[in-house]
Amino acid sequence: QVQLVESGGGSVQAGGTLRLSCVASSRYTYSTYFMGWFRQAPGKEREGVAAIATGGGSTYYADSVLGRFTISQDNAKNVLYLQMNNLKPDDTAIYYCALVTLATRRNGFIWSNPSAYYYWGQGTQVTVSS
Repeated sequence: QVQLVESGGGSVQAGGTLRLSCVASSRYTYSTYFMGWFRQAPGKEREGVAAIATGGGSTYYADSVLGRFTISQDNAKNVLYLQMNNLKPDDTAIYYCALVTLATRRNGFIWSNPSAYYYWGQGTQVTVSS
């Protein structure tokens, strides 16, 4: 069982910066397939923001955040990060960390599909004011 705990959310003005962190409760790195950041704004569906293939380190981004957000991982500390620069009011949402292991992945994996991930954190609120 893996538990994920996010932190780093908050309220900033447009153009500001935040860094989200996601700490995993156990040493899973040998079996992790992908880790990702998702967000959900009020009245909207959960959407993929960024993901990383934990084995090879390849990264993936939604078009809306490309060039502004950076996903990274510290395997030694079991921590996933999301550096968010030049934040916009449209980035306002609850941000979730998610993980899928080699054992829990499904055929036809798509990094931005929330259903493709097995473990989820509780989320952290990000609010960007204009």
